[in-house]
Amino acid sequence: MQDVSDTVRTTVRTGAQAPVGATARLLSLGRAELTLLGRNKSALYTSLFIPFVMGFAMKRVVADMPLDSVGLTVGTMLLPATLGYVLLFGIYSTLTGAYVARREELVLKRLRTGELRDGEILAGTALPSVLLGVAQCVILVALGGALLDVGFPTSPHFLIAGLALGLVVVVGFAAVSSRLAKSTEAAQMAVLPFMMVSLMGSGMVVPLGVVPGVLGDVLGLLPMSPAMELIRAGWTGGGSAKEMVGHLLTGLAWSGIALFAVQRWFRWEPRR
Repeated sequence: MQDVSDTVRTTVRTGAQAPVGATARLLSLGRAELTLLGRNKSALYTSLFIPFVMGFAMKRVVADMPLDSVGLTVGTMLLPATLGYVLLFGIYSTLTGAYVARREELVLKRLRTGELRDGEILAGTALPSVLLGVAQCVILVALGGALLDVGFPTSPHFLIAGLALGLVVVVGFAAVSSRLAKSTEAAQMAVLPFMMVSLMGSGMVVPLGVVPGVLGDVLGLLPMSPAMELIRAGWTGGGSAKEMVGHLLTGLAWSGIALFAVQRWFRWEPRR
């Protein structure tokens, strides 16, 4: 525990010896978190390999779905879903554990006594996971399109918007979910509700287009659904302008809710 705390404080202090602004402080904390992430083999495995394993495992299932009826192919279903797995496993799950670990080790409490602002602490802790996730998404878009025969996105603005909204949502919910866990081991259970709801209800495993009636409309309002619909629209072009604007507004609403929830309920110190 002391080793973790010393790593974070030493790295931040080193970065603070020069004239320091918010960006410098953020990068210093991000470097410390990257060092700690590199030491956590379990977190690295979850971040780097589980999304690809999930995508490969789902290929056979996706091939048996009636995708033609909703204008999808195996590629346009599977590749966006794999980007969603990166958001959930590579960022949300890993980051929830990081927030819990830093809180229980009193690192967050110590950092708040220095120059770092609350937002910088949260963002700096998230920075390595977010950057690794973005890098994975870039690789998937570049290589997955060729492997799955879908090519590059025809509407990259939808893809970028969906990824941006998804990043805000998963980082915000990771911070909020960390409140539910008293230890890093418990964090593995705390992430399950959001992950299961998102996997089954946000179009990653089953496309929302095949879900009938009101149920499909309700599932479209889940936190990750707008991001996934926009990501998929990067290849399919999406539906009408009204539908795309609706996804964007719903995603922005969830982003605002996530940020509000962090300010309201994030816990900085352990429960005793």
